[in-house]
Amino acid sequence: MSKKKRDIPVFNHPIIETHCHLDYLEGEDLADVLARATAHGVERVVTIGVSPGNLAKVRELTQNPLVWGTLGVHPHDAKEFTDETAAEILAHGNDDKIVAVGEIGLDYYYDHSDRAVQRKVFEQQLDLAIQLNQPIVVHTREADDDMQAILKNFSAQLPKKGVIHSFTSGLPLAEYCLSEGFMLGFNGIVTFNAADNVREVLAATPLEQVVVETDAPYLTPAPYRGRSNEPQYLPFIIEKIAEVKGITNEQVLASTYANANRLFSF
Repeated sequence: MSKKKRDIPVFNHPIIETHCHLDYLEGEDLADVLARATAHGVERVVTIGVSPGNLAKVRELTQNPLVWGTLGVHPHDAKEFTDETAAEILAHGNDDKIVAVGEIGLDYYYDHSDRAVQRKVFEQQLDLAIQLNQPIVVHTREADDDMQAILKNFSAQLPKKGVIHSFTSGLPLAEYCLSEGFMLGFNGIVTFNAADNVREVLAATPLEQVVVETDAPYLTPAPYRGRSNEPQYLPFIIEKIAEVKGITNEQVLASTYANANRLFSF
């Protein structure tokens, strides 16, 4: 008989889910997912654009009163980015519930798109964010040097900065991004046994620059690893951040909530 997993904590402070993929939660009813989230204190959910094919779906999802969205093309799909995609992001990037340009960036781990193409498309979308005066949601993996080099060319033109989501890169890139005013997003990875490198970066990150996310349906936190991730699991991430930083859950809740509001201008 399997041991019962610990119940998901419920706090007396709202939480903002800054990064998930609601349209990837296959087999789950959106209303049920959001009901479970609100039952565990989640006040707002940001669902993320990743490809030319899901931008319209993101906009559709934001019709739900609990959901906001971002528009952008992930580095995996950079090879699919076209002038029409850019025009769509530009046309809708300041819609009422679109809060950022993203998920954009570089991924040299999987290399699903040619690296030169990734860099070009990242820069094109940074230009779109500048035109829209929106923050950016950045994906970076195994690309620290190129990421920092590109951000150096654009950071000054991005007054709203943005967030480096699911931060797993090295401390030098973290320190650069923090010095420029970017926030770092932390998710269930901080609960993984092998993620000492992520906890090291978290420990070095000022609380005023930390936001929480699930990246659902991926990266489910302990003790629910193996299940599809959902925004309802955010309290476990709050607890782990408090533990790593040696502060109370309440301090993490208040700060990450304020940070998310500031990041996305809610």
